[in-house]
Amino acid sequence: MNAYGVFILLALLVDFVVHSVADVLNVRALGGALPEAVEPLYRGEEHERAKRYVLTVTLAGCVERSVGLLALLAFWFLGGFGWLDGVVRQSLSSELVRGLAYIGALALAHTLLDVPFDAHRTFVIEARFGFNRTTLRTFVADRLKGLAIAALIGGPLLAGVLLLFLRAGGDAWLWCWLGVVAFSLLTEWLAPALILPLFNRFRPMPEGELRDSILSYARSVDFPVQNLYVIDGSRRSSKANAYFTGLGRKRRIALFDTLIARYSVAEVVAVLAHEVGHYKRRHVMKGMLLSAAHAGLALYLLDYFLGRPGLYEAFSFAQPSLYAGLVSFALLYTPVEFLLSVLVNCVSRGHEFEADRYAVATAPEPSGLATALQTLSVTSLAHPNPHSFYVALNYSHPPLARRLMAIDERLHERSAVEQRRGRP
Repeated sequence: MNAYGVFILLALLVDFVVHSVADVLNVRALGGALPEAVEPLYRGEEHERAKRYVLTVTLAGCVERSVGLLALLAFWFLGGFGWLDGVVRQSLSSELVRGLAYIGALALAHTLLDVPFDAHRTFVIEARFGFNRTTLRTFVADRLKGLAIAALIGGPLLAGVLLLFLRAGGDAWLWCWLGVVAFSLLTEWLAPALILPLFNRFRPMPEGELRDSILSYARSVDFPVQNLYVIDGSRRSSKANAYFTGLGRKRRIALFDTLIARYSVAEVVAVLAHEVGHYKRRHVMKGMLLSAAHAGLALYLLDYFLGRPGLYEAFSFAQPSLYAGLVSFALLYTPVEFLLSVLVNCVSRGHEFEADRYAVATAPEPSGLATALQTLSVTSLAHPNPHSFYVALNYSHPPLARRLMAIDERLHERSAVEQRRGRP
């Protein structure tokens, strides 16, 4: 094994160990004292159920991560990468078609390896704790649709990347980066109309107090709304959610039917005020710029390492090829991807605090955000006091206790401002 192979092996093992340590620390934190902000929420049976759920999910995740790493190492050390390369070379003459077949086969194998774990998570763990509402038919249909979408969208994108690197010369990474960014924007724009309806049914929100309250709030903060939709999220889970879709000034608000059924009008409006805060603070645009920068860095480094023979030798490729370089580089990029994911999560948690502040400042009943978050956390059996190391690695949202403390501070500030304004 050459230096590239040793580096990649160490990177994979370190990544595995770091995440495993984070899991252990997070499980141990279940036995610690609860923060004052959440202590009243987790008492008796609810606290015990949350502990059991976190422990069960964590153990399942550890098993999945272990099997995935063992499968990758076995395929690698048994010469699987070189063997598959030989198969596609004997069967196909075009470099482009070989690349699509090679990467497509690896992606399919990875997907099939994930299916048993997805099924166990859905039909055993989520069902045991009363969350699952997915039928076997829906589960299978979702996976088949996912494969079809990956082929119809991911296939052309991969083909474009391969063609540009094959024919665009020294500036291939730059043209490829521009193409990937444009493709991502197009997908984001088309997803609400073409992709999301394949998995869920969207129906216009009926007339009533909730619709009127949402539209009234949107007008009060000058937030452009094209449509309000209700999603049949209850087909798959009892958990609640809400999000915005679309690009530009015309955006769609989508609410899970489970959210509408469980939360008061004031709480739903406060949750949407949080989402509006993301829009007003330009978090979506910042996230897209960060993703674009990430893609640019990855493609630039890919262009640099494609010309390194040692990278191909590390995986027993008989001869260099573009698709072999792509796969090898993806594994070489592991430590960079890890560090960037920690950075992205940190930025995301900061954005969540900003969106909370906006919601408290603008929602008609700002306390509704705190009560909604409390209900969401307790009913979804979230970890009541996750370990800070685990949070740094895995949380895109701040822990509940920290969010509630920050919201409480903002509520006091808003109350003080309103009192001052009310003085003669």
